[in-house]
Amino acid sequence: MQRFYNSLIRRGIRGVVLVSASDDDINEFIRQFPLSAHHVHAISLKGCTITDRGLEAILDHLQVLFELELTGCNEITEAGLWACLTPRIVSLTLTDCINIADEAVGAVAQLLPSLYEFSLQAYHVTDAALGYFSPKQSASLSVLRLHSCWELTNHGVVNIVHSLPNLTVLSLSGCSKVTDEGVELLAENLPRLRSLDLSWCPRVTDNALEYIACDLNHLEELTLDRCVHITDIGVGYISTMQSLVALFLRWCSQLRDFGVQHLCGMRSLQLLSLAGCPLLTSGGLSSLIQLRQLRELELTNCPGASPELFDYLHEHLPRCVIIE
Repeated sequence: MQRFYNSLIRRGIRGVVLVSASDDDINEFIRQFPLSAHHVHAISLKGCTITDRGLEAILDHLQVLFELELTGCNEITEAGLWACLTPRIVSLTLTDCINIADEAVGAVAQLLPSLYEFSLQAYHVTDAALGYFSPKQSASLSVLRLHSCWELTNHGVVNIVHSLPNLTVLSLSGCSKVTDEGVELLAENLPRLRSLDLSWCPRVTDNALEYIACDLNHLEELTLDRCVHITDIGVGYISTMQSLVALFLRWCSQLRDFGVQHLCGMRSLQLLSLAGCPLLTSGGLSSLIQLRQLRELELTNCPGASPELFDYLHEHLPRCVIIE
């Protein structure tokens, strides 16, 4: 095993994924792979049974670690994070760990002053957690992904825009209590945003899209999957955004052909998904051939997409990957 580990170093591999590891496995990894201390930059622990003690051991060992992912590690506690997070970490992902809540965010905010990217999926995190961030992170934290944080409301958005005004990437996917008013706050106060994900936010309506179109002049990627209250009117607002390169409208159930006509004027658009939009017809979708610069078009689960339509699109958009 030690020979295998050492071969990773020779091949220039600097990231390690451990699945279903226990504290004993962590100790064995450290014993068998001493070179990892100064060569492993990223580690992902998935579905592991390690405790706070095991996490502390591996983080103490990995002296040049910059990226940490914990997914489904249900024995890790917030006290454990307070005890062992190291300020070297610039990218942190915490997903589906049942003991992670507000205090974990407090540990991140206090202990990781150079954090650049933070991804969090935790059902019990509240608005108060986002108040822990301070000017300490405002200069460094650029990417914030909050997935299925069901308790977050517009008050949490207030904390985000006050503490982290320099964000360039923000995901609130599945933060189902965020409304148009929260999106208005984002649009007015996060001018550097390049990517925004509001998928699975059922309270977002066309009004939110008007705020986005008016204020986020540098936005390049917008994800609105399953935003079921978006209509052609909202898509009309989006269509005025000259900087937008990627737009995802999967399963937007009120979108009609008239909205697709709006999209045809977006000359910068390179990636477009209309997957699962049930009201679009072949006639409406055929107008997408006007988007000559498209590189990828997703039309899976569109009842109006026929084999003849796909043939037509392939003929007129030869450089576009069309996902059927």
